[in-house]
Amino acid sequence: MSAQMNEGKVAIVTGAGGGIGREIALAMAKSGARVVINDIGVSLSGTGGSASPAEETRSLILQAGGEAVINTDSVSQWDSARRIVDCAMDTFGQLDIVVNNAGILRDVIFHKMSAEDWLSVIDVHLNGSFFVSRAAAERFRAQQSGAFVHMTSTSGLIGNFGQANYSAAKLGIVALSKSIALDMQRYNVRSNCIAPFAWSRMTDSIPAETPEQKLRVEKLQRMTPEKNAPLAVYLACDAAREVNGQVFAVRNHELFLMSQARPLRSVHSEHSWTPQTIAERGMPALSGSFMDLARSPDVFCWDPI
Repeated sequence: MSAQMNEGKVAIVTGAGGGIGREIALAMAKSGARVVINDIGVSLSGTGGSASPAEETRSLILQAGGEAVINTDSVSQWDSARRIVDCAMDTFGQLDIVVNNAGILRDVIFHKMSAEDWLSVIDVHLNGSFFVSRAAAERFRAQQSGAFVHMTSTSGLIGNFGQANYSAAKLGIVALSKSIALDMQRYNVRSNCIAPFAWSRMTDSIPAETPEQKLRVEKLQRMTPEKNAPLAVYLACDAAREVNGQVFAVRNHELFLMSQARPLRSVHSEHSWTPQTIAERGMPALSGSFMDLARSPDVFCWDPI
Protein backbone atom coordinates (compact mmCIF):
# COMPACT_ATOMS: atom_id res chain seq x y z
CA MET A 1 0.00 0.00 0.00
CA SER A 2 1.39 3.40 -0.97
CA ALA A 3 1.66 6.38 1.36
CA GLN A 4 -1.75 7.88 1.94
CA MET A 5 -3.65 10.28 4.19
CA ASN A 6 -3.15 8.24 7.38
CA GLU A 7 0.31 6.88 6.70
CA GLY A 8 2.09 5.88 9.91
CA LYS A 9 -1.01 6.09 12.09
CA VAL A 10 -2.77 3.41 14.11
CA ALA A 11 -6.56 3.11 14.08
CA ILE A 12 -9.01 1.16 16.20
CA VAL A 13 -12.23 0.29 14.39
CA THR A 14 -14.85 -1.36 16.59
CA GLY A 15 -17.40 -3.70 15.05
CA ALA A 16 -15.01 -4.21 12.12
CA GLY A 17 -15.92 -7.81 11.34
CA GLY A 18 -18.46 -6.88 8.68
CA GLY A 19 -20.65 -4.22 7.13
CA ILE A 20 -19.70 -0.58 7.54
CA GLY A 21 -17.07 -1.37 10.17
CA ARG A 22 -15.22 -3.74 7.85
CA GLU A 23 -15.27 -1.22 5.02
CA ILE A 24 -13.92 1.50 7.30
CA ALA A 25 -11.15 -0.83 8.53
CA LEU A 26 -10.21 -1.69 4.93
CA ALA A 27 -10.23 1.98 3.92
CA MET A 28 -8.15 2.96 6.95
CA ALA A 29 -5.56 0.36 6.00
CA LYS A 30 -5.61 1.54 2.39
CA SER A 31 -4.98 5.08 3.65
CA GLY A 32 -1.80 3.86 5.36
CA ALA A 33 -3.02 3.18 8.90
CA ARG A 34 -2.28 0.03 10.86
CA VAL A 35 -5.60 -1.26 12.14
CA VAL A 36 -6.93 -2.89 15.28
CA ILE A 37 -9.92 -4.90 14.09
CA ASN A 38 -12.22 -5.07 17.11
CA ASP A 39 -15.14 -7.46 16.77
CA ILE A 40 -16.70 -10.11 18.97
CA GLY A 41 -18.45 -11.73 16.03
CA VAL A 42 -22.05 -11.53 17.22
CA SER A 43 -25.19 -11.24 15.13
CA LEU A 44 -26.96 -7.94 14.52
CA SER A 45 -29.04 -8.62 17.65
CA GLY A 46 -25.92 -9.22 19.73
CA THR A 47 -26.18 -13.00 20.06
CA GLY A 48 -23.56 -15.64 19.31
CA GLY A 49 -19.88 -14.91 19.02
CA SER A 50 -17.10 -15.85 16.61
CA ALA A 51 -13.68 -14.53 15.61
CA SER A 52 -14.17 -15.52 11.97
CA PRO A 53 -15.66 -12.19 10.75
CA ALA A 54 -12.65 -10.31 12.13
CA GLU A 55 -10.31 -12.90 10.62
CA GLU A 56 -11.85 -12.29 7.20
CA THR A 57 -11.38 -8.53 7.57
CA ARG A 58 -7.75 -9.04 8.59
CA SER A 59 -7.16 -11.37 5.65
CA LEU A 60 -8.45 -8.74 3.23
CA ILE A 61 -6.17 -6.10 4.75
CA LEU A 62 -3.13 -8.38 4.63
CA GLN A 63 -3.85 -9.36 1.03
CA ALA A 64 -3.75 -5.67 0.11
CA GLY A 65 -0.40 -5.22 1.85
CA GLY A 66 -1.64 -3.63 5.06
CA GLU A 67 -1.10 -4.39 8.73
CA ALA A 68 -3.83 -5.39 11.16
CA VAL A 69 -4.40 -7.20 14.43
CA ILE A 70 -7.60 -8.72 15.77
CA ASN A 71 -9.08 -7.85 19.15
CA THR A 72 -12.20 -9.62 20.45
CA ASP A 73 -12.84 -7.64 23.66
CA SER A 74 -16.30 -6.18 24.17
CA VAL A 75 -16.74 -2.41 24.02
CA SER A 76 -19.58 -2.58 26.54
CA GLN A 77 -17.46 -2.98 29.68
CA TRP A 78 -14.93 -0.56 31.16
CA ASP A 79 -12.11 -3.09 31.62
CA SER A 80 -12.53 -4.87 28.29
CA ALA A 81 -12.73 -1.53 26.43
CA ARG A 82 -9.39 -0.58 27.97
CA ARG A 83 -7.93 -3.83 26.67
CA ILE A 84 -8.83 -2.73 23.13
CA VAL A 85 -6.62 0.34 23.57
CA ASP A 86 -3.95 -1.80 25.24
CA CYS A 87 -3.99 -4.05 22.17
CA ALA A 88 -3.13 -1.10 19.92
CA MET A 89 -0.32 0.02 22.21
CA ASP A 90 1.08 -3.48 22.76
CA THR A 91 0.98 -4.38 19.06
CA PHE A 92 1.85 -1.13 17.31
CA GLY A 93 3.18 1.10 20.10
CA GLN A 94 0.81 3.97 19.40
CA LEU A 95 -2.80 4.99 18.82
CA ASP A 96 -4.03 7.90 16.69
CA ILE A 97 -7.60 7.12 15.57
CA VAL A 98 -10.67 5.59 17.18
CA VAL A 99 -13.76 4.74 15.14
CA ASN A 100 -16.69 3.81 17.41
CA ASN A 101 -18.77 1.68 15.07
CA ALA A 102 -19.78 -1.39 17.11
CA GLY A 103 -23.51 -1.79 17.53
CA ILE A 104 -26.48 -4.13 17.83
CA LEU A 105 -30.21 -3.77 17.16
CA ARG A 106 -33.12 -4.82 19.36
CA ASP A 107 -35.99 -3.15 17.51
CA VAL A 108 -39.24 -3.30 19.52
CA ILE A 109 -42.19 -0.92 19.70
CA PHE A 110 -41.75 1.25 22.79
CA HIS A 111 -44.60 -0.08 24.93
CA LYS A 112 -43.32 -3.64 24.44
CA MET A 113 -39.60 -2.94 24.94
CA SER A 114 -38.04 -4.88 27.81
CA ALA A 115 -35.36 -3.64 30.18
CA GLU A 116 -32.92 -6.08 28.56
CA ASP A 117 -33.76 -4.74 25.09
CA TRP A 118 -33.01 -1.23 26.34
CA LEU A 119 -29.89 -1.95 28.36
CA SER A 120 -28.19 -4.20 25.81
CA VAL A 121 -28.39 -1.55 23.08
CA ILE A 122 -27.36 1.30 25.38
CA ASP A 123 -24.43 -0.78 26.66
CA VAL A 124 -22.95 -1.43 23.23
CA HIS A 125 -23.67 1.87 21.46
CA LEU A 126 -23.52 4.59 24.09
CA ASN A 127 -21.55 3.03 26.94
CA GLY A 128 -19.24 1.35 24.45
CA SER A 129 -18.50 4.62 22.69
CA PHE A 130 -17.73 6.24 26.03
CA PHE A 131 -15.60 3.39 27.39
CA VAL A 132 -13.40 3.07 24.30
CA SER A 133 -13.10 6.84 23.88
CA ARG A 134 -12.30 7.34 27.55
CA ALA A 135 -9.56 4.70 27.41
CA ALA A 136 -8.06 6.26 24.28
CA ALA A 137 -8.35 9.79 25.67
CA GLU A 138 -5.51 9.19 28.12
CA ARG A 139 -3.16 8.32 25.27
CA PHE A 140 -4.41 11.15 23.05
CA ARG A 141 -3.96 13.71 25.84
CA ALA A 142 -0.41 12.55 26.53
CA GLN A 143 0.63 12.79 22.89
CA GLN A 144 -1.37 15.99 22.21
CA SER A 145 -3.17 14.55 19.18
CA GLY A 146 -5.89 12.12 18.16
CA ALA A 147 -9.15 11.76 16.27
CA PHE A 148 -12.46 10.18 17.22
CA VAL A 149 -15.10 9.21 14.64
CA HIS A 150 -18.41 8.04 16.11
CA MET A 151 -21.31 6.42 14.28
CA THR A 152 -24.65 8.05 15.00
CA SER A 153 -27.90 7.54 13.05
CA THR A 154 -30.76 9.52 11.59
CA SER A 155 -32.94 7.33 13.82
CA GLY A 156 -31.56 9.40 16.68
CA LEU A 157 -31.12 12.70 14.84
CA ILE A 158 -34.61 12.61 13.34
CA GLY A 159 -36.53 9.58 14.64
CA ASN A 160 -37.88 6.20 13.63
CA PHE A 161 -40.46 3.62 14.68
CA GLY A 162 -39.60 0.85 17.12
CA GLN A 163 -36.12 2.09 17.99
CA ALA A 164 -36.36 3.95 21.30
CA ASN A 165 -33.23 2.17 22.59
CA TYR A 166 -31.19 2.64 19.42
CA SER A 167 -32.39 6.22 18.82
CA ALA A 168 -31.63 7.31 22.38
CA ALA A 169 -28.16 5.76 22.24
CA LYS A 170 -27.36 7.30 18.86
CA LEU A 171 -28.46 10.79 19.87
CA GLY A 172 -26.53 10.36 23.10
CA ILE A 173 -23.43 9.64 21.03
CA VAL A 174 -23.81 13.04 19.36
CA ALA A 175 -23.76 14.75 22.77
CA LEU A 176 -20.82 12.59 23.83
CA SER A 177 -18.89 13.54 20.70
CA LYS A 178 -19.58 17.25 21.23
CA SER A 179 -18.44 16.99 24.84
CA ILE A 180 -15.22 15.25 23.81
CA ALA A 181 -14.63 17.94 21.19
CA LEU A 182 -15.09 20.70 23.76
CA ASP A 183 -13.06 19.06 26.53
CA MET A 184 -10.15 17.86 24.39
CA GLN A 185 -9.67 20.55 21.75
CA ARG A 186 -6.87 22.02 23.90
CA TYR A 187 -4.96 18.77 23.31
CA ASN A 188 -5.47 18.87 19.53
CA VAL A 189 -7.97 16.02 19.78
CA ARG A 190 -10.99 16.09 17.48
CA SER A 191 -14.33 14.29 17.67
CA ASN A 192 -16.97 14.06 14.93
CA CYS A 193 -20.00 11.93 14.05
CA ILE A 194 -21.20 10.17 10.92
CA ALA A 195 -24.78 9.03 10.33
CA PRO A 196 -24.28 6.30 7.72
CA PHE A 197 -26.80 5.01 5.22
CA ALA A 198 -26.47 1.46 3.90
CA TRP A 199 -28.79 -0.95 2.14
CA SER A 200 -28.17 -3.88 4.47
CA ARG A 201 -30.59 -2.86 7.22
CA MET A 202 -33.45 -2.08 4.85
CA THR A 203 -33.62 -5.27 2.82
CA ASP A 204 -36.61 -6.71 4.65
CA SER A 205 -38.79 -3.61 4.55
CA ILE A 206 -38.67 -2.37 0.94
CA PRO A 207 -41.06 -4.10 -1.49
CA ALA A 208 -39.78 -4.97 -4.97
CA GLU A 209 -42.83 -6.24 -6.82
CA THR A 210 -43.75 -3.62 -9.42
CA PRO A 211 -41.27 -2.32 -12.03
CA GLU A 212 -41.19 1.03 -10.22
CA GLN A 213 -40.46 -0.64 -6.89
CA LYS A 214 -37.74 -2.79 -8.43
CA LEU A 215 -36.10 0.31 -9.92
CA ARG A 216 -36.17 2.03 -6.53
CA VAL A 217 -34.67 -1.01 -4.80
CA GLU A 218 -31.88 -1.05 -7.38
CA LYS A 219 -31.08 2.56 -6.48
CA LEU A 220 -31.18 1.80 -2.74
CA GLN A 221 -28.92 -1.20 -3.21
CA ARG A 222 -26.22 1.17 -4.45
CA MET A 223 -25.94 2.49 -0.88
CA THR A 224 -23.36 -0.16 -0.07
CA PRO A 225 -21.42 -0.03 3.22
CA GLU A 226 -18.16 1.14 1.61
CA LYS A 227 -19.79 4.44 0.58
CA ASN A 228 -19.43 5.54 4.23
CA ALA A 229 -15.72 4.76 4.57
CA PRO A 230 -14.11 7.73 2.74
CA LEU A 231 -15.58 10.28 5.15
CA ALA A 232 -14.34 8.28 8.16
CA VAL A 233 -10.85 8.16 6.65
CA TYR A 234 -10.91 11.89 5.95
CA LEU A 235 -12.15 12.83 9.43
CA ALA A 236 -9.32 10.80 10.94
CA CYS A 237 -6.54 12.43 8.91
CA ASP A 238 -4.57 15.64 9.42
CA ALA A 239 -6.33 17.34 6.51
CA ALA A 240 -9.43 17.49 8.76
CA ARG A 241 -7.59 19.26 11.59
CA GLU A 242 -10.13 22.12 11.56
CA VAL A 243 -13.19 19.84 11.58
CA ASN A 244 -14.37 19.27 15.13
CA GLY A 245 -17.68 18.68 16.90
CA GLN A 246 -19.62 18.21 13.65
CA VAL A 247 -22.29 15.72 12.56
CA PHE A 248 -22.31 14.42 9.00
CA ALA A 249 -24.41 11.93 7.04
CA VAL A 250 -23.47 9.85 4.01
CA ARG A 251 -26.08 8.61 1.56
CA ASN A 252 -24.60 6.94 -1.52
CA HIS A 253 -22.92 9.89 -3.34
CA GLU A 254 -24.44 12.54 -1.06
CA LEU A 255 -22.64 14.14 1.89
CA PHE A 256 -24.70 16.05 4.46
CA LEU A 257 -23.75 18.39 7.27
CA MET A 258 -26.48 17.86 9.86
CA SER A 259 -27.88 20.61 12.07
CA GLN A 260 -27.47 20.68 15.83
CA ALA A 261 -30.04 21.96 18.32
CA ARG A 262 -30.35 25.73 18.41
CA PRO A 263 -33.22 28.04 19.52
CA LEU A 264 -35.93 28.26 16.86
CA ARG A 265 -38.19 30.98 18.22
CA SER A 266 -38.80 32.82 21.49
CA VAL A 267 -41.61 34.63 23.19
CA HIS A 268 -41.43 36.77 26.33
CA SER A 269 -43.83 38.12 28.87
CA GLU A 270 -43.73 41.40 30.79
CA HIS A 271 -44.61 39.45 33.92
CA SER A 272 -43.85 35.89 35.01
CA TRP A 273 -45.51 33.23 32.91
CA THR A 274 -48.44 31.32 34.34
CA PRO A 275 -49.88 28.09 32.96
CA GLN A 276 -52.85 30.11 31.69
CA THR A 277 -50.80 32.80 29.90
CA ILE A 278 -48.62 30.07 28.39
CA ALA A 279 -51.80 28.44 27.05
CA GLU A 280 -53.28 31.73 25.84
CA ARG A 281 -50.24 33.52 24.42
CA GLY A 282 -47.00 31.60 24.79
CA MET A 283 -47.76 28.34 23.06
CA PRO A 284 -49.79 29.86 20.18
CA ALA A 285 -46.80 32.10 19.42
CA LEU A 286 -44.40 29.16 19.39
CA SER A 287 -46.58 26.53 17.74
CA GLY A 288 -45.90 27.73 14.21
CA SER A 289 -42.31 26.58 14.66
CA PHE A 290 -43.06 23.17 16.17
CA MET A 291 -41.09 20.26 14.76
CA ASP A 292 -43.28 17.62 13.18
CA LEU A 293 -43.24 13.93 14.06
CA ALA A 294 -41.22 13.01 10.99
CA ARG A 295 -39.19 9.82 10.72
CA SER A 296 -35.88 9.53 8.96
CA PRO A 297 -37.51 8.15 5.75
CA ASP A 298 -39.92 11.11 5.73
CA VAL A 299 -37.05 13.62 5.77
CA PHE A 300 -34.82 11.70 3.35
CA CYS A 301 -37.76 11.12 1.03
CA TRP A 302 -35.90 11.18 -2.30
CA ASP A 303 -34.00 8.29 -3.80
CA PRO A 304 -30.27 8.30 -3.10
CA ILE A 305 -28.16 10.12 -5.65
